[in-house]
Amino acid sequence: MKAIALKLTALGTAVLLASCGGGNSPSDLRGRLVDAPAVLATLSVAQINAATASTGLQAITGAAKCDVKVVALNYYTLGVTGEQANASGVMLVPAGACTSTAALVAYAKGTDVQKPRTLASPTDSETFLLAAMYAAQGYAVVATDYLGFAKSTYSYHPYLHADSEASTVVDSIRAARNAATTVGASLSGKVMLTGYSQGGHSSMAAHRAIERDNATEINVVAGAHLAGPYNLSGSFKSTAVIAGYQFFVPYLITSWQKVYGTVYSDVSTVFKSPYSGYVESLLPSPTLNYTTLVTSGKLPGINGETPAQARDLMFQSAFITDVQTNNNNALYLAAKKNDLLGWSPKSRLLLCGGAGDPTVPPALHMIPMKADFDSRNLTNVTSVDVDAFVQGAFGPGGLAPTDPSSVAFATYYGNYHGTYEPPFCHAQARAVFDAVK
Repeated sequence: MKAIALKLTALGTAVLLASCGGGNSPSDLRGRLVDAPAVLATLSVAQINAATASTGLQAITGAAKCDVKVVALNYYTLGVTGEQANASGVMLVPAGACTSTAALVAYAKGTDVQKPRTLASPTDSETFLLAAMYAAQGYAVVATDYLGFAKSTYSYHPYLHADSEASTVVDSIRAARNAATTVGASLSGKVMLTGYSQGGHSSMAAHRAIERDNATEINVVAGAHLAGPYNLSGSFKSTAVIAGYQFFVPYLITSWQKVYGTVYSDVSTVFKSPYSGYVESLLPSPTLNYTTLVTSGKLPGINGETPAQARDLMFQSAFITDVQTNNNNALYLAAKKNDLLGWSPKSRLLLCGGAGDPTVPPALHMIPMKADFDSRNLTNVTSVDVDAFVQGAFGPGGLAPTDPSSVAFATYYGNYHGTYEPPFCHAQARAVFDAVK
């Protein structure tokens, strides 16, 4: 026990010295560990198989081959202006019967409204899906909590800000490499990138950044970007109102105001009362989740408002009209900065989504993104629509409900993006990764 304590003390001292002196700039510290990685638990093959069998997930993930160590990470990264920051996250390490070198899957999570939440939890559902889909099949995984969550001391979360999403994911890869020896991971050097929803935007931003800036350091062999909002400026021009509008759009607007300072000069020109009085500090929340944000009355929805009704309750109509019609609108210009159109990946790339997704509709994002890639005759990019799988597994009689007033409709579309779609897209991602690992 004394030897272990001495090793950890030495590591802690090295990190402290790195952060306090020696002329290190924020860029020099990127990916270094703030504190020693902690093994929180080891999920056995039997535990993973029991859980996936009981939920029906095993038909998609396959049976586990490896035990999985769940490791907490806390690492240095950059803030939106290049200042020193930190982010926490999880590393999932294949163990037990799996002893060969592992490719590293870097994952970016979906939109989170709970500030204290970390993926470094053996009981987190998103973490378990990653464990069952990838780590239990022999991949090492690293997944960031992002700036502004969990152990991060950053003052806010720069939601859907492509550059800081990219740097946080890139530095999670470095952190995983720095932690590998300590936690018994043997990495092959091959890296795959994936993410879901917001994470699809984050993982693609990281894919673009690595191939542009870090190709000699990080060997990205594939990216699978899942149900991500890649075409943000185009979505603001659309009159479609997405499911979850009252969460995602205020989150985005107030985030970009913090990043750029130009989206509005007065919050009341964007939001109606009472929301204008507190919306800038609402998300992510230290105490509320998606359900309690609504049941507490902080956001619309408790009276069964449709997304369009929720929008009209929260937003000034003149602001919405200007975003849709004025190409010099500040929100639209901010969105253009965070679009992911116009780049050409060198490694293999998969886009995945479901046509019935009411939150990140492929018609607004995946299809324009694929068309953009196709305009440059890229042969390494493919896309897949998993709607048939979702309908077959969860639609009554194998068909999506069509009556908007029915309970079945509300249940199906309420669960589509967050619950039904992700496993099928992850299965498509793993098939791509299996081909290049």
